[in-house]
This record gives sequence, structure tokens and C-alpha cells, in this order.
Amino acid sequence: MAKMTSPSDMMKAVSENMKERTGKTLEEWVRSVQEAGLDALDQKAVRDWLKTEHNIPQNSQWAIADAAARAAGWERPSVEAYIDSQYQGEKASLRPIFDKLREIIEGLGADVVVEGRGGYTPFVRKRQFCAIQAATKTRVDLGLRFREPPDSELLKTSSLPGQSTHKLGLGSPDQITEKVRELIRLAYEQNG
Repeated sequence: MAKMTSPSDMMKAVSENMKERTGKTLEEWVRSVQEAGLDALDQKAVRDWLKTEHNIPQNSQWAIADAAARAAGWERPSVEAYIDSQYQGEKASLRPIFDKLREIIEGLGADVVVEGRGGYTPFVRKRQFCAIQAATKTRVDLGLRFREPPDSELLKTSSLPGQSTHKLGLGSPDQITEKVRELIRLAYEQNG
């Protein structure tokens, strides 16, 4: 089985090859962001600037924006802090749906890794196979990645959340049926 690569390992690898890929070191890019007068804490704005003004590849955009934000004092939240932030306020009532899905997904195997993101929660094996997003005040979207999608009336073709190929909406924990569990297991098996 291939070794799981963490987001920090991927960021490190991108950073080490930064000069070769972009013409500048990571430190030089951080200085460029600072000199451009950008708000380094607005990582999306930094990534957009890197893309439109400098045609920087996507992985490098993320690494530069992350490094610039850290240089400005930002600290990456823990996975649990990311999750907690997604289920606050008017979306707090969706947390039981997330918790039930998480229990099912993590129960598939010891190789399931939960990662933190601002807008959704990805679950990764060798690659991301599942993602959960508090989509509206009343719905959680379960994104699944299939190489060979099953024929299911529950699924809609979708590229979100995360690296999904399909998704389904859930409004309560009771909607997590055996059919939903089977779809999650199939996504897990196809991405191992």
C-alpha cells in the first residue's frame, strides 16, 4: 500500500520545487505578496492575484498563499476547529447529520484520514473519496468520488464538494439509509 501523503507533506514538496516551477523561491513569493500590498490573510485574493498576474500553477498558489498568511500571523486551525466552524449558527442543527456520516466513513477502515478545509470536510484514503459540506441551513451535501458510478436515483452528477463526481443531499440523520451507506462504501472501495 502506498504511503499516505498529508497536506503538510504535499505543501512541503511544492515549496521545495517552487523556484523550479515559478522562477522564485517561496520566501521571494511571500515578499512579493507583501510588496504588492495584498491582505495576506485573504488567501483567496492572494491565490487569485498569483493566478491572474503571474500564471502560477494551482498547488504553488496554495503554498504561497498559506506561507504569506502564516508570515502575517495566521495559524492553521485544527481539523476539529474547521469542522466546528462549519456547523455554527444557522447550520448548527446539521451537526448530527455530519457526525453520523463521519462515524460511518471512519468506520470503513483505519486508512481513512479526515482533513480540514474551510468550506467542507474531505475524507481521504489514497485519494479523496468522500466530502461533507453544510450546503444550506437545511441540507448537508455528501460528495462521493466514483471511477465507475453506480446506477442510483439518490445521486446527482457534481464536481462539488471537494473532488466529488456525484453528490446527494441529506436533511436529517434518518435519511442516512442502508443505500447511502452502500454508496459510501463503494466510493471507499473505488479509491483504495
